[in-house]
Amino acid sequence: MPQGRSTYVELGYSGDFGLTGLTEHLCSGDRPAVDLPTALAVATGSADGSDGEEAVELGEDARRLLDGPLSEGVLHTVWLAAVGRIFDPADHGMDTRAWLRTLSDLTVDRLRQNRRSYVPPPVRPVRDADLCREVVAEIRGVAADLTGACAAPDPVPGLEQVVTLADVDVGFRLFLRALKTCSVRVSKERYDRFLGLGERLGYPVAVVRDGLDVDWPPIDTTRRDTAWDFGLSLLAGNAHQDWRAESARREIHQVADGDEPGQSPGTAAALLLEDALRLLHSPLSDDTLTTLWVAVSDAALRVDGRDWLRLVADVCEERLGKAAPAYTPAVPAVRTEGADLVLPEVRETALAVADKAVSPHWQPLPARKATAALEQVVSRVDPDLGFRLFLRVLRPLSVPVTPEQYQRYRAIGERFGYGEHHVDEIEPLVR
Repeated sequence: MPQGRSTYVELGYSGDFGLTGLTEHLCSGDRPAVDLPTALAVATGSADGSDGEEAVELGEDARRLLDGPLSEGVLHTVWLAAVGRIFDPADHGMDTRAWLRTLSDLTVDRLRQNRRSYVPPPVRPVRDADLCREVVAEIRGVAADLTGACAAPDPVPGLEQVVTLADVDVGFRLFLRALKTCSVRVSKERYDRFLGLGERLGYPVAVVRDGLDVDWPPIDTTRRDTAWDFGLSLLAGNAHQDWRAESARREIHQVADGDEPGQSPGTAAALLLEDALRLLHSPLSDDTLTTLWVAVSDAALRVDGRDWLRLVADVCEERLGKAAPAYTPAVPAVRTEGADLVLPEVRETALAVADKAVSPHWQPLPARKATAALEQVVSRVDPDLGFRLFLRVLRPLSVPVTPEQYQRYRAIGERFGYGEHHVDEIEPLVR
């Protein structure tokens, strides 16, 4: 974004907005076409959103296109590509410039409801040369597919002109909307580049992701594609004292359904399921599994550990059946590589917390039981999972971490392929 301008995320947007948000609203539902009164009603509804804040972006987008040196032909072509011909101003005796001026006037009227003297500020087009080149390269990279998928006229030359002559921000969003409207499939690599461009322009992820047809690779649990925690340790980190048995399935779904932007659909559930299956099919006793869950969740929900893991697995399989029906989960093999790195850290901490307890003021769980359960996970199940759960136990036990320990933890995290911010979550404990 230009210097001094807040990003759209900072402004509170979580989905598409402005002119492209309007095209999304127009295309929603099963309507074959939209007449002018309906289009105006949808635009008015968009402008009324968020106490009028949406009117600012809609009006700005319209004026950026109007102020650029774009012909009526270009404006008409890119509008039709973005909206899928569901609303063509020409069918109602109006050219595209007149339609954009109508939108601009509509937003000004809406904003004057709050401030009668409101005058639209001068437009501030985004014309970053590097961004322009990269967006144009992406347009050209899918030109053949986009031209073939969209009804004539060809939108590619017009989209390039919007990006280079008017505004790369509006141009990129119109390009994304055309890809979605025309159902053009893009590779995962291209999608990742789109995410990077969207981040630089300050978009919420949904502007790129929602509705885009991505050629996702099969789920691979050896590739986490997240900078943060995942799996059972993430579920434990989400636990809070208001958890109730009747809402447990919903709480698990929040993790199982929470794929990161770069993850193939269903990856979060597959990672969580793999952790649950490792423990369910391990030689650990029922009491050890219960102790483990109480410890890592800070006693948020005291349930039988094996029953809890069965529920987790059930929710994950439900999610995978919808998001990735071709994925076949398997019971993962026992792993021991890396145990020699993790066990000394668990044992060192066990000595430091010997007199502490998880949930010390209500049904306390002695720290020695928690660390003993962690040792079993590390040595008999999987040191990766054991280390992630170990990191989760540090907080409820308020374990002070030395800078030297922290650096060792980071090195272990890198060894296991964790994301850049995974171990950072315990940084407040460093003394």
